[in-house]
Amino acid sequence: MGSGPGGLATALLLAKSGAEVTVLEKQSRVGGRTSAIESDGYRFDLGPTFFLYPQILQEIFQSVGRDLFKEVPMTRLDPQYRLIFGAGGELNATSDVERMVSEIAKISPVDAPQFRRFMAESRVKMEKFGPCLQRPYLGWTSLISLQLLTVLPFLKPWKSLHAELASYFSDPRLQLAFTFQSKYLGMSPFQCPSLFSILSFLEYEHGVWHPTGGCNSITKNMARVAEELGVKIQLNTAVEEILFTGRRATGVRTAKGEMPADAVVVNADFANAMSKLVPNGLRRRWSDAKLAKKDYSCSTFMLYLGVEGKFDNLAHHNIYVAKDYRRNLDEIEIQHVLSEEPSFYVENPSRTDSTMAPPGHSALYVLLPVTHQHPNVDWKKERARYRDLALRQLTKIGLPADIEKRIRFERVITPADWESKVDVYRGATFNLAHNFSQMLHLRPRNRFEEFDGMYLVGGGTHPGSGLPVIFESARISSKLVLEDLN
Repeated sequence: MGSGPGGLATALLLAKSGAEVTVLEKQSRVGGRTSAIESDGYRFDLGPTFFLYPQILQEIFQSVGRDLFKEVPMTRLDPQYRLIFGAGGELNATSDVERMVSEIAKISPVDAPQFRRFMAESRVKMEKFGPCLQRPYLGWTSLISLQLLTVLPFLKPWKSLHAELASYFSDPRLQLAFTFQSKYLGMSPFQCPSLFSILSFLEYEHGVWHPTGGCNSITKNMARVAEELGVKIQLNTAVEEILFTGRRATGVRTAKGEMPADAVVVNADFANAMSKLVPNGLRRRWSDAKLAKKDYSCSTFMLYLGVEGKFDNLAHHNIYVAKDYRRNLDEIEIQHVLSEEPSFYVENPSRTDSTMAPPGHSALYVLLPVTHQHPNVDWKKERARYRDLALRQLTKIGLPADIEKRIRFERVITPADWESKVDVYRGATFNLAHNFSQMLHLRPRNRFEEFDGMYLVGGGTHPGSGLPVIFESARISSKLVLEDLN
C-alpha cells in the first residue's frame, strides 16, 4: 500500500527475492510526499528537496543489480546550502573542510577549529549508532543488547540537540547552523534528542545531492525499476480497508474489490492509515484515543512559484533563520500560533538544473515551518494573509521586492491541505515526533505489533522520518516479511 519512497524500496527488495508484489497508490502518480507538481514547464518537488546520504539507496539498488547514480543522475551541491541569519551574517555551508573552517571564521573565529572536532566525534558516534538504526525494535527486550548498551554514552539522552552543539560552538548562530536539521524531523533543536547531531554530520561527510529533475525523479525511477522486476503498480487505486481474519491481516479492499495477500505492507501516514483503514475496535495500543495523545511534528506552509527571471545571487538551497529563532519555534510547537517573523526555506533548483523551469525562468519552492492542525489557526482565514507575509519575507534572502509581479504559476499548500488532500494526520508533514518516548520500540514497529501479517514502512515507523532512514526502514521491514514468509 502506497508508492512513497519506503514502499517502492520495499517493493524492489521483495520482488528481487522472488515475492509477487502489487503496489496500490491512491494518487495518479508515484511518490507520495516525494511526488511532484508540474505545470507550464515548471517542476517542483511536492515534499523533500534535500537528498542526503545516498549510500543506503545505492546499496538497495546494488542488491537488485542496478547502479543508483546511473539510474538517477544527480549533482553534489557546493555550497550545499546558504544560511542567512536574522541576527546578522550568513554562512555558505560546504563539505570542503578547509573552506568550511574559513566560512565559520567569518562569523566566529574562536569557533572555527571546533568544526574539525565536531566532525571527528560525530564520525565515531555514527559508527557506533549506525548499526543500531539497521535493526528492528520489536519490544522492550530489543533494547537489551550489548551493541545498544555500548552506544548509550554517545547518545547522551539527557541532552537536547541544541545543548549538544553548544558544547562545540559558542556563537548562537553556529549552534543553529548545526541544529536546524532537526526540522527535517519536524522538531525544535531545543526539544530534539542530541543523537540527531548525526544529521548535520551526514551532510558534511557525504554531501547534499540534487537528483536531476528533483527528488521525485528518485521515486519515478524506483517505480520504473520495480516494474522491470515484475512489480505491479496500480495508480488511482485507493485502499479503503485492510481486511482481517481474527487478528491477522489477509488483504485489502479497494473500489475494484478485495485483494487477498500473504503480507500487507503499509506505506502511508501511520496515524491517518490506522484511523481510516483499520476499525478502531480492533486496535489496542494504537486506538484513535491513543493516537490523539501522541506527539506530532510541525507542519509546513508551502508556496510553489513559477517566476519570470533567474536569481543567481541565491544558492540552490537557502535557509533564513529568524532573529528570535527560539520564539519562532515556541510559537510553532508550544503556542500553536503563526509567527509574524518566521524562519523559512527557499529552493532555487534552476541554478543547478535547467529541467526545473523554462529558459529564463525559475521554479522557487518556499517552505515556512508552522504548527500542525490546531484550533488556534483557521487556515481558511489565514491562507491569503500568510501567503502575503511569506512573499514579503523573501527580500531577506535577496529576492526582489517585486517578486509577486513576476509570478507566472503559483500553488499554495497549508496544513489543512496536507491533511485533507494528502492524507497526513493533523497535517504533521514529518509524522510522529522523534522524542525518546516515541523512538525505537516505542515507535510503531516494522513488524506491526497489533496484527500478524502486517508490516510498516516509512517515516511513521522505526527508524523515523527523512529519506535515508525511510530507505533503512524498507530494508528492515522487507527482511522481516521475507523471514516470516520463509
